[in-house]
Amino acid sequence: MQTQSERPRTASGRAVQMDSFGGPEVLNVREVLEPQAGPGQVRVRVTAAGLNPMDWLMTADADTAARFGLTLPTGFGTDYAGVVDQVGDGASGFAPGDRVFGGALSCAIADFVVVDSSGETAANEAHHTPDGVDDRTAATLTIAGRTASAALDAVAPGPDDTVLIGGAGGGVGVFAVQLARISGARVIGTGSATSADYLRDLGAEPVTYGDGLADRVRALAPDGVTAAIDLHGTDTVHVARELDVPDSRICTIAAQVDGVVAANGANAAPGVLEEIARLVVEGRLRVPIAAIFPIDQIHAAVELQAGRHVKGKVVIDL
Repeated sequence: MQTQSERPRTASGRAVQMDSFGGPEVLNVREVLEPQAGPGQVRVRVTAAGLNPMDWLMTADADTAARFGLTLPTGFGTDYAGVVDQVGDGASGFAPGDRVFGGALSCAIADFVVVDSSGETAANEAHHTPDGVDDRTAATLTIAGRTASAALDAVAPGPDDTVLIGGAGGGVGVFAVQLARISGARVIGTGSATSADYLRDLGAEPVTYGDGLADRVRALAPDGVTAAIDLHGTDTVHVARELDVPDSRICTIAAQVDGVVAANGANAAPGVLEEIARLVVEGRLRVPIAAIFPIDQIHAAVELQAGRHVKGKVVIDL
């Protein structure tokens, strides 16, 4: 039997939607009918949604959107946190009132999302939010946490490794640096000159990106670099090869390079989000929140995040 909230089926809520693909200017906050949980699904009353580069990259043009199965009109945002308020027939493991977080592909910035209760599909999932993790933090974990974990699994760092992480100050870098340090590895992270203190605070030894990067890394690590993760493009891949890192220990997330593994957060190991949430509870992993916006300031929030210079995560409050 379906367990529902007391709200009428004709009730409406807010959602960010777009009628054409493009930049922040095509995003609209609208009143829409509340979705209903079907068999095997739960509905979540969203309290916070986290932004990722993936959100605006996959909705920038029709061809890219099609690769993700998106058609117009579509919503926006994937990471969410909130409270279960409706449980569909056959859905197990959740009850109304449970705090949850997860992914809802390109529809998370809305008052309500509906996701599968099984949690078996990335970006169509719900996970219990443990005590000790606030909703804003929980809303940043899914895409970046999955992606960072998958990238680290590809290069398998350990106590004997020195890992070069390109784009270490970005949203995925926050997780990649800290998870690599938890594995016992030494981390050298690339960033702008102004991000040095921020990177040190995360646990990385900062190095400025750009021309001469290989020489600067050699100066920091005269005994060599043993693994590398490129979180931005391909520049770190080329530097890693120049530093004699084997292709088998180089990984990308935002580009394809022959011979190098491209990590995909959808293929992260089962249970990784529960593990990341546990590390947050234990104080071993923290997520800097750079900015918080209300939903009606979605344009400003996406413009800030898309600038790629924000240190930490951008969150939308609902």
